[in-house]
Amino acid sequence: VKLVESGGGLVQPGGSLRLSCAASGFTFSSTYMSWYRQAPGKDREWVAHINSGGLSTYYAGSVKGRFTISRDNAKNTVYLQMNSQKPEDTAVYYCKITTTDNWGQGTQVTVSP
Repeated sequence: VKLVESGGGLVQPGGSLRLSCAASGFTFSSTYMSWYRQAPGKDREWVAHINSGGLSTYYAGSVKGRFTISRDNAKNTVYLQMNSQKPEDTAVYYCKITTTDNWGQGTQVTVSP
């Protein structure tokens, strides 16, 4: 199993970023996927997850209405579109297979003027 996140970087408050997670080594199209994040000095927290077909999505209250999780099963990739970003969104973002303990290496997102 391999999960590789990309797309992080520095963005101003109110800006947008799209994270990607390329998956391999398992049947991606049959697997629920999740995004988590970990801010400095804080525990890792769940952000969102998506079912295998991509039609059902769930969000933490802190990101609902601003973030969108999606997937492309033909490309074995899950995405996190982040809009209206706030400084408190600063964290390392990780993708994960929802029901197992397989994580990516993470990608840093920094929201700062």
